[in-house]
Amino acid sequence: LPPIEQMVAERVLGKATATVEMIEYASLSCPHCAAFHNSLWPTLKKEYVDTGKVKLIYRDFPTDKMALAASMIARCAPEERYFGMIELMFRTQDDWRRAKNPRSDLTKIGRLAGMSQATVEACLRNQKLFEVVMKQRNEGSQKLKISSTPTFIVNGRKIDGGVSLEEFRQVFDQALAKASKE
Repeated sequence: LPPIEQMVAERVLGKATATVEMIEYASLSCPHCAAFHNSLWPTLKKEYVDTGKVKLIYRDFPTDKMALAASMIARCAPEERYFGMIELMFRTQDDWRRAKNPRSDLTKIGRLAGMSQATVEACLRNQKLFEVVMKQRNEGSQKLKISSTPTFIVNGRKIDGGVSLEEFRQVFDQALAKASKE
């Protein structure tokens, strides 16, 4: 297993210097989260993250045991493969959620990321990692009053899921305009 500090580190995609910060609270078993990641996210990432305007901070908010297991497996993967794992888990969510043995399907995804069976199993038994993922979820729930996934916080503004591509663009463009004036 990677060192615990690496497994529990904040997951950030994009340039550290980006003027707009989007925090996403998501559950890997949530169909609405998968819909966002499979439809809107590739465009938003290309237009805003890849251009250095927005950075994404991804926070786990597991809503069931399968999402918790998926979060833990993703966090045990090599750090440079983390967002690829998240993407793959959302893209194949229908398959592993409906599988007779979802945990086995999640283990296969871990194996695709180069993790051994033993590493995946050790990861799922790691109490410290479990506590960190649950702490992140509980803090989101208590401090930010997050009650559904996905929930986004863009430069401090809370946005519940179900937002269109145009609405996201408006939120990002407003945040960018505001940041350029400050």
